[in-house]
Amino acid sequence: MLDILYQDDALIAVNKPANLAVHRSKMVGNAEEFLIDLLREQIGDNVYLAHRLDRATSGVLLVARSKEVAALLGEQFMGRTVHKQYLVVVRGWPEPAEGVIDYALPGSRETGPRREARTRYRQLDSIEVPIELGRYPQQRYALLLAEPESGRFRQIRKHLAHIHHPVIGDCQHGRGDHNRLYKQHFGCHRMLLHAWRVSFAHPLSGASMTLEAPLDAAYAELLDRFGWTVKAKSEE
Repeated sequence: MLDILYQDDALIAVNKPANLAVHRSKMVGNAEEFLIDLLREQIGDNVYLAHRLDRATSGVLLVARSKEVAALLGEQFMGRTVHKQYLVVVRGWPEPAEGVIDYALPGSRETGPRREARTRYRQLDSIEVPIELGRYPQQRYALLLAEPESGRFRQIRKHLAHIHHPVIGDCQHGRGDHNRLYKQHFGCHRMLLHAWRVSFAHPLSGASMTLEAPLDAAYAELLDRFGWTVKAKSEE
């Protein structure tokens, strides 16, 4: 059963689980289940994607209940009026602790043309764990709030890898040794990228909306283990 964060006659917001493909595509390989099919079965009606999240990413996903609403939401995403905030755990401590990554990216094909892309980030917390890896006796990790200003393919993952602070659990752009460390020492088997909040205008009423997706057990337990906390919108 999918966790529905919000629904009305126009749209539904789902807290997408990690490692669940959103829809069928060549990018998802041997996936057997797809969120869009599960949601249709759960609500007993057709639904239409307004945007997408990577298979390994969790968090807020907006789904329209008609093609017209999907188009209206799509216009907001294309017009960059949707504000997205992600929680992400990375290797190392970024310097500076707050900044903008401005680095052009290709589409799904690495050989394709590059287009401008910007991601804001801010370090929320950090830790140094006494685990030897490579030539370092201790390992540093940070919890970031990432806010993409554009919507390129795997933008946050590629941008953080570009500044040498890859996302933990990212098999394509991350560090295999640190990914294995998290599995072996912390029992964490997911990519630590979560679409935490999405703010947008309701496609029909125009009302301002902010939707927030709670972390799953694996992500929440890791934050608790590190003594990291994040405030829900209702606590701010």
